[in-house]
Amino acid sequence: MSELVWRKSSYSGGGGSECVELAFPTAGVAVRDSKNPDGPVLVFPVASLGSLLAAAGARG
Repeated sequence: MSELVWRKSSYSGGGGSECVELAFPTAGVAVRDSKNPDGPVLVFPVASLGSLLAAAGARG
């Protein structure tokens, strides 16, 4: 997945804590921890992105 273009939210700020990055491979949406770019990557279907973001927002 190193060939993907990763994007971090403009709301992330410069502190680097609790940030995720998104990329958009052909098969869906990839999510990774911005503090661990070589770590695991989760891939979701594009149709699930709204539910993922709603669930993440409900926890924060």
